[in-house]
Amino acid sequence: MKTGLLLVDIQNDYFKPGKFELCGMEEAAHNAQRLLTAFRRAGLPLIHIQHQSLRQGAPFFVPGTNGVEIHPSVQPLPGEIVQVKHVPNSFKETEVADLLREKGVETLIICGAMSHMCIDATTRAAFDFGFQCIVAEDACTTCQLEFKGKIIEADLVHSAFMAALAHIYADVISTDECLDRFGLPEV
Repeated sequence: MKTGLLLVDIQNDYFKPGKFELCGMEEAAHNAQRLLTAFRRAGLPLIHIQHQSLRQGAPFFVPGTNGVEIHPSVQPLPGEIVQVKHVPNSFKETEVADLLREKGVETLIICGAMSHMCIDATTRAAFDFGFQCIVAEDACTTCQLEFKGKIIEADLVHSAFMAALAHIYADVISTDECLDRFGLPEV
């Protein structure tokens, strides 16, 4: 079974001093970088996903700004696929499913941001498209949320969404476990 990597929205606005800094983004990006490096060394398929907001007055990921650019830690190399999306689901109105199938990918490792939004939507869609999904949970992150006047801390938001995905949609494991499971050596 050929394995592919999807790096979702690891963009400057999610890092300090971006417009929407996430909790633990540096650590998540470091783990995503480890996966990216291993995939490059193994010559395995990978796709960078870049969110560009088309909403009037969008607070972040505005086209033409530095914040929308993919973060230097996972900067695409020439020839690597960068798929632009405009909604949380990386498969909606994009060529992601076709690109993965053309490369023979059946198993997909997903990482990036945000756990409760684009990672959740993308993983569920990938599952619906028939891919065996793995979420590298420590290569994903999110932010705190508020609901009915209560603050839900980022680590609880992340844990809740990882638990929900692990129920049916994906194997939710660490970066180390991903590298071990697929025999991907680190540098």
